[in-house]
Amino acid sequence: MSKESDSAETPKAEETKTEKPKTEAKAEKAKAEKPKAEKAAKKPEKKPEPAKSRRDESVVFVGSKPLMSYITACVTQLNRNPEELVIKARGRAISRAVDVAEVLRNRFMTDLVVRNIDISTEQVKTAEGNVANVSAMEITLVRGT
Repeated sequence: MSKESDSAETPKAEETKTEKPKTEAKAEKAKAEKPKAEKAAKKPEKKPEPAKSRRDESVVFVGSKPLMSYITACVTQLNRNPEELVIKARGRAISRAVDVAEVLRNRFMTDLVVRNIDISTEQVKTAEGNVANVSAMEITLVRGT
């Protein structure tokens, strides 16, 4: 009988030994989490961004992607805001922006009318730190009658 009682006591002793490191690990974990919570509390809250106007939302910037990518983006924007669409491009992408506007007007949404075309020059810093002049263009399309 003494052998049985010894074997019954052995697991209990092992359980208490294994529980101590678990509780110690939990205590250490809690200590480690406290500084994280304090750091999170010290961070300043982000200021809410100003609400975008409808004009800012209905802008498509044209770059080096395929033409149909921009046409899809334009159709999506026109479904969200059917009043107007602004297509913007700089440099070599200007010709692609004109293509987007024309394909959109002639093939996809024949009720679109060009309201305004703005051209400008923007100054951009190059990788070397120099300032370069880059041509820019905005094409504003609206639903016509």
